[in-house]
Amino acid sequence: MSTNTEEHSVRVEAICDRMAALEGPLLPILHEVQEEFGHIPEGALQTISKKLNLSRAEVHGVASFYHDFREEKAGKHVIKICRAEACQSMGADDLGDHARHRLKVDWAQTTNDEKVTLEAVFCLGLCACAPAAMVDGKVVGRLNKDRINQILDEVAS
Repeated sequence: MSTNTEEHSVRVEAICDRMAALEGPLLPILHEVQEEFGHIPEGALQTISKKLNLSRAEVHGVASFYHDFREEKAGKHVIKICRAEACQSMGADDLGDHARHRLKVDWAQTTNDEKVTLEAVFCLGLCACAPAAMVDGKVVGRLNKDRINQILDEVAS
């Protein structure tokens, strides 16, 4: 076990100890671990499963079900483009293709300079303002190529 993994394990254990008394602590613990590290580090699921007396499969099932949990650290900026039906009907697929081409990444990938992660999401609740995206946690509606270019320029600088 590497020092980094040991350090992660100690920090994950501390999060578990602090939150284990909550009713249904697994999701809050996973969120806290991701907040702490920017992702769910290797070995964290095993530590969480031991602390909560759950199988590793149960913990992995929850962590892999929710798309917001990552195994690798995201870029400095995260752009989530909605690909649900309302946004698709208003051109979101073209915007997504444009963003992927500009950033030279595919969905769920991070640029080589680690500045931007591009993700697909399925409904941000802005159907009336389609196409929509979330940029660093802030929702943006009525996107077009000019607006997505402006966003990409801002996060790339």
